[in-house]
Amino acid sequence: MRRWLEEMEARHGLDSLTERARQLVLGSFVLLLILLVWSGLSMQAGDNPLTPILVRVLPLLLFLPSIIGQRPRGHAWLAFVSLLYFTQGVMVATLPGQALLGGLEAISALGLFTGCMFYARFRSRQLKASR
Repeated sequence: MRRWLEEMEARHGLDSLTERARQLVLGSFVLLLILLVWSGLSMQAGDNPLTPILVRVLPLLLFLPSIIGQRPRGHAWLAFVSLLYFTQGVMVATLPGQALLGGLEAISALGLFTGCMFYARFRSRQLKASR
């Protein structure tokens, strides 16, 4: 795997790969937020209808400064958190009538995981090379 990544870096260039990974992170992040808000709106939570939305969205929003600041370590931690959303998406997909929503959530969380891991690697190597 390491050799494959190094060959890919030599073939495409570190700057190009970092930008592609960042685009994947941003796209997956926004898609996952939209899906979580959409699924949260469909849930009934008694007196406060915003509670299901906040419970689902707040952990992702905590990583927004790391995404905006382009910090590799924050992206690595976000990759681990995205696995929780992947698990949630798989569980939601098993519910009757929720297969599409759960599947989209799982796929977007998997895209976020992949993008974050690649971005953390490529960006940290990019920062080391610029020193």
